[in-house]
Amino acid sequence: MDIRHLQEAKFYREASMTEPDLFSIASGQATVFSASNPFKETPNEDCAALIPVNDNSCVLVVADGVGGMPAGKAASSLAVDAVRNAVKKAVTENLDLREVILNGIEKANLDVMAQSGGSATTLAVVEIQNNVIRPYHVGDSDILVVGQRGKIKLQTVPHSPVGYAVEAGIMDEKEAIHHEERHIVSNVLGFKDMRIEVGSPVALSTHDTVFIGTDGVADNLFIDEIIECIRKGDLPEVADKLLKKVQHRMNNNEGSRPCKPDDHTFIVYRNKK
Repeated sequence: MDIRHLQEAKFYREASMTEPDLFSIASGQATVFSASNPFKETPNEDCAALIPVNDNSCVLVVADGVGGMPAGKAASSLAVDAVRNAVKKAVTENLDLREVILNGIEKANLDVMAQSGGSATTLAVVEIQNNVIRPYHVGDSDILVVGQRGKIKLQTVPHSPVGYAVEAGIMDEKEAIHHEERHIVSNVLGFKDMRIEVGSPVALSTHDTVFIGTDGVADNLFIDEIIECIRKGDLPEVADKLLKKVQHRMNNNEGSRPCKPDDHTFIVYRNKK
């Protein structure tokens, strides 16, 4: 896997990738993968983007068009575009990145709502500036930061009844991943009462790893499995291990192990300074 230096935003729409891409961006590296449910013929409704800001800053985006909703792939694409346009405005007009990302997400919600047919999408955004990360999310796509030894430094809570039940200690992860209502999401772009959850900034240490992924990843792997895949090793090795594990699960029903074929997209970023 060759590494490329990313100088302009890189988008992934309706992607059907066979292997991850690898880029140098900000003060680290990022690897990206996106593909559709292996058992469906309709396009991949996930979208992703890597958006460079300068030599020390970038924005990472993942959106998952809500399955079963009209034009889910259009909704996720609109969301990613709105964030990209907001970041571009921040760069050209020297504006605060946090403010324009929030404005971009609100604009994305209006854009998705303006579509006919009631389409919707989740959205997960990571802002990285000078080795400090800040997460923004709407829906159930995951944002995770782990140290080289596997310590969780940041983990977002999915905006779903099952996600809230796990956070409250009412349900454990094993129950949650097999729950018949796991697919229900309570907060998405495309709804009038959409809300943006903004996390506190977290300083990244050398070799910390940032993971952003749609539920096509999280519904097939337990959190400790994701951590074990991403916490150490070169990024090409990390991406390959993660991808193989997800796709193996989707293709093999192993009883107690999760098996939920779906569109699956992830970005893994590794800090280098």
